[in-house]
Amino acid sequence: MRGDPISTETRINDRIRVPEVRLVGPNGEQVGIVRIEDALRLAQEAELDLVEVAAQARPPVCKLMDYGKFKYESAQKARESRRNQQLTTIKEQKLRPKIDKHDYETKRGHVRRFLEGGNKVKVTIMFRGREQSRPELGFRLLQRLAEDISDLGTVEAAPKQDGRNMTMVIAPNKKPPTRKEAAAAAAPAEVQQA
Repeated sequence: MRGDPISTETRINDRIRVPEVRLVGPNGEQVGIVRIEDALRLAQEAELDLVEVAAQARPPVCKLMDYGKFKYESAQKARESRRNQQLTTIKEQKLRPKIDKHDYETKRGHVRRFLEGGNKVKVTIMFRGREQSRPELGFRLLQRLAEDISDLGTVEAAPKQDGRNMTMVIAPNKKPPTRKEAAAAAAPAEVQQA
């Protein structure tokens, strides 16, 4: 039988089982290395919790703080960071090596639209029958597409053969600032010069 699973929860007060800790005061001041009993006594006197903030350090770093407030603030930070994450989805565009000029232009338009929307695009060239013996046709087509959309995106994964298909991933370039953002960035610079 194995031991208990390692808990990732922050240890507080009596759950901290080490002989001594590096103590940080409630306002961030360094108290120093103290015995665990002394640290717990200081926490009780200040009506705060002793919270382990760096368990891997030797000795572990503990801080005097209100644990409920700490949990609330860390949950708020996690929620805010999730809100600021940009979701990128991968769109797929399929082509054939012997594609007609008009069809190619239509597919290229789709790829451009996906990139403008901030999405990555996986371009797949499907080979059938004897076309599999001419992978250079697909490679040239993917290179041509990459050149045609180079103003909007860059090749993130170079073309590679995968069975009957050849794939390439194109990532959108960083969006250029909008006119409002560019004007806002330029305005403070003009004020400083005056």
